[in-house]
Amino acid sequence: MKNSNVLIVGGIVIGIIIILIAILYNNQEPEIIEPEIIEPTDFEFNFNDSKTKEVLGIDKKLDEIEKKASEYDFTPAPREWITSGPFQIDRSQYHLGEKIFLRIGGLDVNEKGQIAFLRPLNETHYSVYQTIPFDGTQKNAFNYYLDVRLSKALQICTIEDITRGEWAVVFRGTDYPTIKFKFIEEFIPGEEDAFENPPC
Repeated sequence: MKNSNVLIVGGIVIGIIIILIAILYNNQEPEIIEPEIIEPTDFEFNFNDSKTKEVLGIDKKLDEIEKKASEYDFTPAPREWITSGPFQIDRSQYHLGEKIFLRIGGLDVNEKGQIAFLRPLNETHYSVYQTIPFDGTQKNAFNYYLDVRLSKALQICTIEDITRGEWAVVFRGTDYPTIKFKFIEEFIPGEEDAFENPPC
C-alpha cells in the first residue's frame, strides 16, 4: 500500500515538473533574425584569376582530364576557350568520346535562360541535343560537362550523325552570339566500344 502511494506521489511530482518546464519554455521571447540584404555589385569575371579558378575548381578538373588522357598515350588538343559573354567551351573541335567542358562565370543577376546544344541535321536545320538552364539570381558561375553519345531517343544512330557539320551552342534568353564547334571522326582511346553498336 505504501509503495503504491509513493508511486502516485512521484508521478504527480514529475507531472508538475513537466508542466512547469512547458510553461517556462512557451513564455520565452522568440529570437527574430533579420535577413541580410546583399546589394549586387558590378564586376568583371576573370576566368584566369587564381581565386576564380580555385572557387570553380577548374585547375583540378583540367588536371584530372589530362591525367586520364595520359594513361592512354593520347594528347588532347590545347584548350582554346571559345567565348560568348560569360559562356565558354574549351575547344572548337572534339574527338568522338571527348567531353565538352562548358564553363559559365559572371552571370548578371538579370540573366536567365537556357544553353541549348544543337546537333546539325543538314546545312540549315538543327535538332536540340540538350538544354542546360541558367539563372544569375541562383548561381553566377558553374561548370558543366556534356557527353555526346549515340542515342535512339535523339535519333543519333551513326557516327556520321555526330560528325556531320558544325554543332551550335545557343544562349536562349540572351543576345550573346552562338558558339560553333564540330566533332572529328577520331576516337578518344578506350571510347571506340561505345560507338560500335548502333542503337537504331
